[in-house]
Amino acid sequence: MPLSPPAERQHIHTREIACRGYRRADGLWDIEGHLTDVKTYAFQTEQRGRLEPGDPVHEMWLRLTIDSQFKVHAIETVTDKSPFLACGDIAPNYQRLVGLSIGKGWTRAVKERLGGVEGCTHLMELLGPIATTAFQTIYPILAREAEERAKAAGRGQDRKARPVLLNMCHIFASDGEVVRTFWPEHYTGDCEPTNAEAEAAE
Repeated sequence: MPLSPPAERQHIHTREIACRGYRRADGLWDIEGHLTDVKTYAFQTEQRGRLEPGDPVHEMWLRLTIDSQFKVHAIETVTDKSPFLACGDIAPNYQRLVGLSIGKGWTRAVKERLGGVEGCTHLMELLGPIATTAFQTIYPILAREAEERAKAAGRGQDRKARPVLLNMCHIFASDGEVVRTFWPEHYTGDCEPTNAEAEAAE
């Protein structure tokens, strides 16, 4: 369902962020982000001259190489286009993220190392969707493979283990309907799961 019809308006600016996750042959994962900012009108810049409509004001790339525990092994940034020619000079600072792990405290740790004049605003903004893309890339694959190994070994899924998604957002609240249905062992609401619901979740 799309948004409601808008008021009469003029398109001024488009920011696009695309993130992709890859599994590498060496067992690591590459998570890449690409950001562009485009205006619908021409304007003059001091260092790049006149930019025509559709010519990116910003075009930046960022790649995190991480392991299955979400630890950063390598990072690469590229600034193809920016208002000032020296914008890309900040790239070496992003090596400060090597050794960190995406998870609780990630945003705070990134800001401590790259906040303000220590980083680039636009590359910093890429790190948020890259982090969630890492989760979307890695977790489903590892969960599926763990389930396949358990089945091959004649074991059922370990339902006592805490689901990674538990309390990650409102739909996975421990007292909510989804948890009551799919993970009854971790349900904390007032209504106890029925036997039928518990069996259906097995």
